[in-house]
Amino acid sequence: MFDRFFKPKSDSPETTVVERPAPVVHDPSGDTATVRRIVAKLESMPPEQARLIASAAYTLARAANADLEISDDETAAIERELQTTEALDEATAVLVTEMAKLQAKTVGGTEDYLVTREFKALADDAQRIAIVRACYAVMAANGTISAEETGTINEIADELDIDEEVLRSIRVEYHEKFSSVQQVRRVSGGA
Repeated sequence: MFDRFFKPKSDSPETTVVERPAPVVHDPSGDTATVRRIVAKLESMPPEQARLIASAAYTLARAANADLEISDDETAAIERELQTTEALDEATAVLVTEMAKLQAKTVGGTEDYLVTREFKALADDAQRIAIVRACYAVMAANGTISAEETGTINEIADELDIDEEVLRSIRVEYHEKFSSVQQVRRVSGGA
């Protein structure tokens, strides 16, 4: 029965065989010097520092991906945030950001909690507060903090045991970026 639909008639011009192009094989010797320098830099870090940076990057990507989309503005914000401590140069921050985005988009769920718990174990109080502030900066990078993003940052802050008063003071800095506030402003004519 399927032959009737899928097998061409013998006198049909469709019986010609079309050659497929050969698959492209990646040559690892073609890696750029930049990539090798980045890998060497990450490998030369003390393991705890590398884990702290990786967990921070994932946490930022998790916040950016709360609405299931990581915009170019959010990506640039993650890269900037990773460079603020000067532990990473721009090229390394770009690579770490892309790796964290891929992980945040593909794993999520329980991994979100596990990575945040890892960050909490490695970070001091000031670093935990700084990552929450950085999450807000990343989420606000495209001009609006959505309800989904707000829910995610609240989860992150809770997982990091951020004091409610500290969280409120950070939230105030981004008040005008919340989508609900922007909607009220539009409805009320900008008042």
